[in-house]
Amino acid sequence: MLFSAGLWLQRLTRIKNLDLLDLFWHGLGFVAPALVLAPAMVGVNRWLDRKRAPALSWQAQTAINFGACLAVLVAGLVLTGHDGRMATYAALVAVAAATPWALGAWRR
Repeated sequence: MLFSAGLWLQRLTRIKNLDLLDLFWHGLGFVAPALVLAPAMVGVNRWLDRKRAPALSWQAQTAINFGACLAVLVAGLVLTGHDGRMATYAALVAVAAATPWALGAWRR
């Protein structure tokens, strides 16, 4: 019954009294780990692998890493039903670290 329509309707109706500003802050709080971790991991990867020229610009690498991190956060929210579970954050760190490595391995 994880994906039944009634359960999703119950979950969505729990947030009744959100105005636009509250929705903005909740959304920003949801994507904040990805906003911080994505450029940090790209910067660390560029610092550790500074002898080779990168195939993509840092903006492109950050955008790809941010998209991967955001996908992990959304998947964690959908699978667990709650935001901020430790398993979601562990997967977020693993994906954020693996994405620059995969982009570097892809260009070789």
